[in-house]
Amino acid sequence: MGENEFAWPMDALSARAKEALRHWGLADQAPTLLKFRENAVFRIRLADGEPAALRLHRPGYHDDRTLVSELQWVAALEAGGLRVPAPIPTLDGRHLVTLPASSAFAVQHADIVSWMSGEELGRSGVPLHHSTDRIEAIFSRLGEAMAELHTISDRWTPPASFTRPAWDFDGLLGESPFWGRFWDCRGLTPATAGQLGDLRSLLGEKLRLAERSGLDYGLIHADLVRENVLLGADGVEFIDFDDAGYGWRMFDIATALLRNRREPCYDLIRDALIAGYCKRRPLSDSTLKTLPLFLLLRSLTYIGWVGARPDMPDAEERLRRYVEEAMELAAPIR
Repeated sequence: MGENEFAWPMDALSARAKEALRHWGLADQAPTLLKFRENAVFRIRLADGEPAALRLHRPGYHDDRTLVSELQWVAALEAGGLRVPAPIPTLDGRHLVTLPASSAFAVQHADIVSWMSGEELGRSGVPLHHSTDRIEAIFSRLGEAMAELHTISDRWTPPASFTRPAWDFDGLLGESPFWGRFWDCRGLTPATAGQLGDLRSLLGEKLRLAERSGLDYGLIHADLVRENVLLGADGVEFIDFDDAGYGWRMFDIATALLRNRREPCYDLIRDALIAGYCKRRPLSDSTLKTLPLFLLLRSLTYIGWVGARPDMPDAEERLRRYVEEAMELAAPIR
């Protein structure tokens, strides 16, 4: 998503990061700001000199219980063999710390996770630069890694306190979807809002029907866009589990595919990812037929997301683009 979406004071961020680092005994360094999106992410050095990532979480987005649950899950994924950013404990053994309110910041949470050294698969809106053969190999491995994520998650028993968001019926089409009311947000014309409202009703029927067919449901990453898939020497790496939670596994697959639809070799990308997934975890024909539905559902979430952020510099252009994409994907489903 876009940079600097939340107006935290930039001149105070470094001091806030150093405040957090004291809990790890690492306050004698100057953290490097890498990203300032939903969270502020810094590159730091651990006591042994190894790099790691410090995250200052946006106040109000996730509570401490939800954030601890994320860290518990990624620790289980790493233990299962996936390349993911695992939590680094504080001096007293905690994975998450709470920073008190200050003149510049509300109460917020911070953690440190291990460094992932791979190269981004790509950037949204920028054509992939890899050869066709390389693209096929990358997305095949991505599919395999996604399947492993789902399988490891199914084998894992979360603690009783575990809580994460749900990309379920209510989270996608309910009265208060996780990423916002896509049919009822600022910037929509009355005509477009009416079309999206009608589409919401139609998709509710189709999703209920798909649910009854026994779709695979469980823990998912929910944001495997190009920027969150890294290509490392040891295989594919996944980062940014900020929106991870419960959902249909086809929603995960649709998310990984949606931003690649404009690629000339999209059919190859889709087929390679699905073939790679099926090497590790089966997908029935009836499940695969729901891909257009989940591509559309994923596209609608972006309308709600940008609608909740009208002050972004490019919000109007994004909203227009997201609506156009959703209507295009809806045409064969209506």
